[in-house]
Amino acid sequence: MTAALKVDNLAKTFSISGGLFGGQHPGVRAIRPMSFEVQTGETLGIVGESGCGKSTLARMLVGLLEPTEGSIEIEGKALDNADPAAFGRLIQYMFQDPVSSLNPRKTIKQIMEAPLKRLYGMNRAERDARIDEIFDSVNLRPEFLERYPHEFSGGQAQRIGIARALAASPRIIILDEPVSALDVSVQAQVLNLMRRLKSEFNLTYLFISHDLAVVEAVSDRIVVLYFGAVVEIGRAEEVFSNPRHPYTKLLADSAPVVGRPLTAPEQKDSELPDPLNPPPGCAFATRCPRATEICRDRDPALEQVGDDQFAACFHPL
Repeated sequence: MTAALKVDNLAKTFSISGGLFGGQHPGVRAIRPMSFEVQTGETLGIVGESGCGKSTLARMLVGLLEPTEGSIEIEGKALDNADPAAFGRLIQYMFQDPVSSLNPRKTIKQIMEAPLKRLYGMNRAERDARIDEIFDSVNLRPEFLERYPHEFSGGQAQRIGIARALAASPRIIILDEPVSALDVSVQAQVLNLMRRLKSEFNLTYLFISHDLAVVEAVSDRIVVLYFGAVVEIGRAEEVFSNPRHPYTKLLADSAPVVGRPLTAPEQKDSELPDPLNPPPGCAFATRCPRATEICRDRDPALEQVGDDQFAACFHPL
């Protein structure tokens, strides 16, 4: 069966200027070569610290950033040289900040109509029917269509963002921190809505978040990123209950838990490596209590360490 999304050796390097006196610099490797697949109907969680490359990866997947190397396929169709409109009908992006992601100068109806005009060329009657259908699906009232984004709460704005993504009838939706800006009670409502819509529209999700509890609750599998590289992949119920990479264990131990004192786990260094001067070997070696000489000399490959679990580590847990 063809995967909904396939990433092969995908990487992104941002070039930087030579500074005041010029000169050459190799640039910053925001995403190091990675490969993975997402099956149709699956929710793949993507977690990692700020700066690990989650949003850069997401923007490449939807075509907002061009990869430096590697390929992206959706249902067997390559992104390279693809018609943007055709690709937009396959994958859509839901932004992190629900209010600022909506154009403040346009009404909600104008915002909703844009993908229907650009991607499908629908006439007014077809657009109105499609918008009414989508608004009903996300539990929004028709009178909201004539209002502007600043008139809505965060939860309402996020549901409008969901509706805008659904309007294009995509197969895949990238959810970039979709509930991080919402109150906890509203988070539950939005997550339940997204779960229902996934089943109703047969969607595939990539769910990006720093909230491990949320990711574990909604994901089928989880990808753990560190310093732009995949360090662990596995089933959601296994990755945090039985982590195989020391960094995954660090994330799990650092997550706040109700009723447990908030204490930082012991580690040698709490900072990410300098992206302008990356260390040789494993990027996590300076923070890892299990690191040996091989870790500082060679970059570990992602290898199978369990039934359905992979880790990039010379000394997996």
